[in-house]
Amino acid sequence: MSEDILAYASVLRLSRADQNTLKIKDAYGLHKVVYGLFDDIRSEAEKQGCAPSGIVYADKGGVFNTRQILMLSNRKPHQTPQFGVVQTKPIQSRFLAHDHYAFEVTVNPGKRDNQTGKIVPLRGREAIAQWFLERAQQSWGFRVHPDNLQIDKIGVQVFEKSGKTITHGSATLKGELAVIDRDRFRQSFTQGIGRGRAFGFGLLQIVPLTGN
Repeated sequence: MSEDILAYASVLRLSRADQNTLKIKDAYGLHKVVYGLFDDIRSEAEKQGCAPSGIVYADKGGVFNTRQILMLSNRKPHQTPQFGVVQTKPIQSRFLAHDHYAFEVTVNPGKRDNQTGKIVPLRGREAIAQWFLERAQQSWGFRVHPDNLQIDKIGVQVFEKSGKTITHGSATLKGELAVIDRDRFRQSFTQGIGRGRAFGFGLLQIVPLTGN
């Protein structure tokens, strides 16, 4: 990858016929389709160590008969997939040089239970907002303005994987952020934030705010 290229932004468009042929019935089905667009460059040791895949994505749903999936990756996806249409463009490093951005992100909000060690999904807008505001500043390299933070589409993602039922909490947040740690913010953008990134969570969709 060129030093000036930070990552690659792509959109995958799937027709209704594509989705039926690919048998996309849940989040795991979509995960397999998205990851199938990329060469797997991780070693077995990296996979066992949970090294980042270099892929984050967000399912933007359908408009009429087309479903759109946004993807950000450290390498280009295959440009001529067997099903669907892919468009890719490079994201230059200077894209992250701004101090303020409008953002949208779908996250898997949860906290670890100190007694059981299990991740417990957060419920309610207030709890989700507090969790997001704290994590943003402590771990993700940016501060969020609480006054215009919007929380939409609170729900649950459920799918079967290897005979087990996997459940993720889900919430979409929108608002404005200010960068406070450039290196951490860069990592948050390129690798995604929070848990469940392999299943469509954590892609920071950002637009620079350049006005006064």
